[in-house]
Amino acid sequence: MDHISEAVLASTAAPDGHMAEIRTLPDALRLRSVKQPDETAYVFLRNGEEPEESLTYRELYDDARVRAAALESAGLTGKSAVLLYPSGLEFIRALLGCMYAGVAGAPVQVPRRRQGVERLRRIADDAGTSTVLTTAEVKRDLEERFGGLPELAGLTLLDTGTLAPPPSDVLVSYALPAAHPDGIALLQYTSGSTGDPKGVMVTHANFLSNAVETDELWPCEPRGTFVSWLPLFHDMGMLFGVVLPLWAGVPSYLMAPDAFIRRPARWLEAISRFRGTHAAAPSFAYELCVRAAEEGRTADVGDLSSWRVAANGAEPVRWGTIQAFATAFARYGFDPRAMAPGYGLAENTLKATGSPQDREPSALWLSARALGEDRVEIVDEVTEGATPVVSSGVPVLGTRVRAVDPNTLEPCPPGRVGEIWISGPCVADGYLGRPGLSRETFRARIRGGSAGTAEETYLRTGDLGFVHQGELYVTGRLKDVIIRRGRNYYPQDIELSAESSVPGLHPNCSVAFSVDDGTQERLVVVIEADGRVMRTPGERRLRERVREAIRENHRLDADDILVVRRGALSKTSSGKVQRRACRQRYEDGSLGAFAMASAGSEQVQR
Repeated sequence: MDHISEAVLASTAAPDGHMAEIRTLPDALRLRSVKQPDETAYVFLRNGEEPEESLTYRELYDDARVRAAALESAGLTGKSAVLLYPSGLEFIRALLGCMYAGVAGAPVQVPRRRQGVERLRRIADDAGTSTVLTTAEVKRDLEERFGGLPELAGLTLLDTGTLAPPPSDVLVSYALPAAHPDGIALLQYTSGSTGDPKGVMVTHANFLSNAVETDELWPCEPRGTFVSWLPLFHDMGMLFGVVLPLWAGVPSYLMAPDAFIRRPARWLEAISRFRGTHAAAPSFAYELCVRAAEEGRTADVGDLSSWRVAANGAEPVRWGTIQAFATAFARYGFDPRAMAPGYGLAENTLKATGSPQDREPSALWLSARALGEDRVEIVDEVTEGATPVVSSGVPVLGTRVRAVDPNTLEPCPPGRVGEIWISGPCVADGYLGRPGLSRETFRARIRGGSAGTAEETYLRTGDLGFVHQGELYVTGRLKDVIIRRGRNYYPQDIELSAESSVPGLHPNCSVAFSVDDGTQERLVVVIEADGRVMRTPGERRLRERVREAIRENHRLDADDILVVRRGALSKTSSGKVQRRACRQRYEDGSLGAFAMASAGSEQVQR
């Protein structure tokens, strides 16, 4: 596997011009604690608004050392531990403490329901650990609400805020272990949008490479500021909330995801108040902000002219969302060139490509019919059946992106859609404890290519797309494609048609998939709706409009349309719909229907 060379690692230039032997993220913190000890590193905003707690670089370094020494004295060096933290700064202290102590941390979302506890146990077992690092509040809540569940039996919950540090004289002389670039820095468990969670072994070199590449693409000046509501246990939240700010040496203002979801304008208000320059989110978050503006709930947003990089990481990014956001917030000073679509995944640490800074996003208008045949046919925007596909930008430095035929493993010729393959220093080591799957996924080889490409190993992403004039265009997921009458239909296109058919439906509130009833493949569309939408236009008319929109836009008939209550769809921690999980729940009848009807029938089951 490719890594940054030893020479580069030994003389990496920090963004502020300091030369230091930065080989790992802990090295970057050590540098900051010396060069800018009293400058603010992280701030957590209470309710997403006012500062509740902050950390300077020196305070974070000291706190991380205390936790590292305690973890080492507890015999955890060289082992794994689950990181179970609510939104807040203790997660960052614990994360760096684990890295210093040589503990492979596995961040997990704090459970709210039994399914979350089951996921926690599956991850702990997969990581080979019974140690769960957390806070006193989470520990107490878990024990009170779920203490009787067998999934918690045998797990040791440790409050890192009260871990007994070594005696002061020992701590003063305590030498932090030097992390090796090839050592595991983190076990990033996949979100589960495409199957059971798997532990991606992210090395220190991977982390540093991704920070270097992202900073090359979207530079952060010395006076820059990050503002993030993304969950820190998620790869995008960790990169934009923790890793990049530390690498760049600029403050990061953090809020809980719930604070954003309850009132999306809080995120924009924080960017204005703290002069945020970098902030990232999936496409649906920008859609929620647009809706807030349309409903008059952004009056206190203020000035967004400081925002230089609005990273948009979704699969895929929607062209209509980009335009709507730029239009809605132009009067607040938002520069449309700040919107930066990108593509990434946990198996590549995160970012793989991105739209260059200070360039407006772009899209190709393609023939939907040709796209259904895996062909790229550029047409005029006004052509019937034209569909926009947004550019996810370019790779930088050592990352290479190819479109490969998933069946023949040969490179796709120009004008063909294929599976996206990635090679470079950000590609992780593989899945923990799954050598066969790791070889298949992380060490694939292209057949019939040039001598150079034939020797390289690649990460198979499972995503579909094509490269045009050096830029990546993502069209969907390989396993989610719906095939009808020999043509490919991308579920996200059908979902967009469904969501746009009825005013009041929320973004990211639908899922489309096919099921096999034993005789044929049937198209199923599930819609989340609240009581207001169900009253107007009413349940029956809602289904009719969804069916009409799908028929008009895609010349497809939905076989089943299921309407469920808000929040019923299975989603990942970053808000992506889990199509396979939803299909399984549809088939076993556990989706909890608000109303349900089959095509051609008006019978409603409640």
